[in-house]
Amino acid sequence: MNPGKIEVAANSGVYVIKLSGDVRLNMCSALEQYLDQMFVDAAFKTVLIDLSEAEGVDSTTLGQLAKISIISQQKFNLIPSIITPRVDITRILLSMGFDKVFYLLSDQSEELGELNELVCSQTNESEDEVREKVIEAHEILMSLNEDNKNTFQELVDCLQDKNNNPRG
Repeated sequence: MNPGKIEVAANSGVYVIKLSGDVRLNMCSALEQYLDQMFVDAAFKTVLIDLSEAEGVDSTTLGQLAKISIISQQKFNLIPSIITPRVDITRILLSMGFDKVFYLLSDQSEELGELNELVCSQTNESEDEVREKVIEAHEILMSLNEDNKNTFQELVDCLQDKNNNPRG
């Protein structure tokens, strides 16, 4: 698998987030910072997520993507779209319930324009801060459907226990 990369673009309130390669937890901080900026943009109209070149997306990143939809619906009353032509990635999205919170598009009908890569700089986040972000991402996934809840509950419980008993 190719290393993960996140590229972004914005034009007149339309945001594009493209994930390529194998996107993992270590990229989530840069994505989260970008999303914070995106959602305070007064010109925000919509967001399109392009997974056409994604080879793998871990569950924490999927939780971040689900958060995009939840915030978009709460703040702007809109359902974002995901371009997902790969059968394997689409299968994962469907199993996670993403079809309930996103429009899933199987092909890319137009050029997305020039994208800029998000730089995943070394963060000064503590282990506890990273753990909290992982917990939040998985709790979001758990809120999408019962299967996700069953799949991730033990992980979340374990991570929360480590927060309460760091040496345990």
